[in-house]
Amino acid sequence: MASLNKVILIGNLGRDPEVRYLPNGDAVCNFSIATTENWKDKSGQKQEKTEWHNITMYRRLAEIASQYLKKGSSVYIEGKLQTRKWQDKQTGADRYTTEIIADQMQMLGGRSGGGAGGSMDQGGGGYDDFNQSYAPAPAAAPAARPQAAPAPKRSFDDFEDDIPF
Repeated sequence: MASLNKVILIGNLGRDPEVRYLPNGDAVCNFSIATTENWKDKSGQKQEKTEWHNITMYRRLAEIASQYLKKGSSVYIEGKLQTRKWQDKQTGADRYTTEIIADQMQMLGGRSGGGAGGSMDQGGGGYDDFNQSYAPAPAAAPAARPQAAPAPKRSFDDFEDDIPF
């Protein structure tokens, strides 16, 4: 039977991301996010429960998170659950920590909220330029440039069917 280990969360950072570097130079970023569930109980009273999730990111995704996220930022995370075993230095007892190893991140909200509205993927794809359209800054004194003829409008029927499959 097939199995799946996938986590999808939308929440807010509870603390600023902490980044450190492994001996091989790879970045590791850790932070926690809160997810809050709201409901009304049988008597009609509003109830609220907040869960905290530890997030770990690696490589370029870790660097981007440490650069653009801050406490309070709203973020979408995709990843997998991983449980680590470690020993308490004081007591020597075995301890376990379950965390989310994130492989994708989408910053939500505006720039003032800490997120830039961008999408990051841990895989070999990079990110999508923060989902912002490029508009060059206005020049103080615009230089005279010849105007190029506008490109003709293309329709769906103009595309070639050179798909090899």
